[in-house]
Amino acid sequence: MKKQLYWILIAGFLLAVGLVSQTAVSAQKPLLPNGVGITAVPIQTGLNLPVDIANAGDDRLFIVEQHGTIRIIAADGNLLPTPFLDISALVDTGHPEQGLLGLVFHPNYPSIPYFYINYTDINGDTVIARYAISSNPNVANASSATEILRLDQPNDNHNAGDLNFGPQDGYLYIAMGDGGNGDDSGTGHNPEIGNAQDMTQLLGKVLRIDVDGSSGLAPDCGTVSGGSPPYTIPNNNPFIASGDGICNEIWASGLRNPWRASFDRETFDYYIADVGQGKWEEVNFQPASSAGGENYGWRCYEGELFTNLDTADECPGPYVTPFDVYPHGSGSDAGFSITGGFVYRGNDFPALQGIYIYADYVSENFWLAQNSGVWNITPLGPIGVSDPTSFGEGCDGELYVASHAGTIYQIQASGTAKPDGAALDQFVYLPLIFRGNSPGLTCSG
Repeated sequence: MKKQLYWILIAGFLLAVGLVSQTAVSAQKPLLPNGVGITAVPIQTGLNLPVDIANAGDDRLFIVEQHGTIRIIAADGNLLPTPFLDISALVDTGHPEQGLLGLVFHPNYPSIPYFYINYTDINGDTVIARYAISSNPNVANASSATEILRLDQPNDNHNAGDLNFGPQDGYLYIAMGDGGNGDDSGTGHNPEIGNAQDMTQLLGKVLRIDVDGSSGLAPDCGTVSGGSPPYTIPNNNPFIASGDGICNEIWASGLRNPWRASFDRETFDYYIADVGQGKWEEVNFQPASSAGGENYGWRCYEGELFTNLDTADECPGPYVTPFDVYPHGSGSDAGFSITGGFVYRGNDFPALQGIYIYADYVSENFWLAQNSGVWNITPLGPIGVSDPTSFGEGCDGELYVASHAGTIYQIQASGTAKPDGAALDQFVYLPLIFRGNSPGLTCSG
């Protein structure tokens, strides 16, 4: 199972400028000063290939299963027997990177009773679709699907799949892979610069659209099956009116397979993890003040390594450097397939406040990162979660992680962090898992 999703994420991109040795990269990672560590406490087992975790602003957790179902862990911690949604008949899972990959609820849910999913259809293409809730809040209206966006996928892999609503603007951010294959090349790829650097198409990008369609420009490069896509493009997207056929939907470029992105709910900063090809994994930071337009480097750069897939003239930049890269290999600060996480903003574990937590699917290592003017990063090694596919945030800011083997864990603080990968001690276990309506946080119900 681990090697299966290894190929779902082995296309990352670790970007930017300058060749840095493994030794130098490790030396640039000061540890967190408070000695904090984490542990993972299982809260639910028996899921079928979970790949995403979402909340609807209440005490439930919604678990995306790769083969096409969404399950609910109720506020009492029990897994509901009836799926929230089952679109398994619509989903292509012939390749381990395909399937139902992402879920997000409208930011004004349930007043606006919509949620959005990202999946590969039976033809292998990416579909972003909107669904409505039924009269039963634990069951979606399966016949309510509206196609928002469709992208042709030239290969089976590098589909990415994450969906996020911007906490400042309410727009939908869609993280797209480069279309698969190695080196961002081959059939369906720009033969000169690859898809991730080709600004006339949407693969290898973060897209930013207004699904409410209340203002802005008409769709530019996006399509649906018949008719016009039901979204508009924000007037302040970075490439509006730039000419040369550049797609107005693009918010950022230069991505290979961005496996999980998230917003910090307090600062509104945006984190994008990108899976590397053969040498480096990376995670990128976009401050809340960004006006968009960042180029994260692939296929010119993998991490901070110039790939030589294109000439210097074809890679003029400028590029944005990732705040962390780690090499392919063994050890507590290495891996092969990054899984992006979240910044902790819950109330239960003050020692974790403001810390970004992420992992690697293959090595099963976990990391803690904190931005205090300089990035302080602690490589923890494994913490007992096999094949971590995705992190999720409860409505109260508590964090969860999914194992592809079928277990959902809550992230909790432990005692002293041990960057050599040794077992953590002084574990803190809390008996109550779900805590809606925490002070200062938004949970309904």
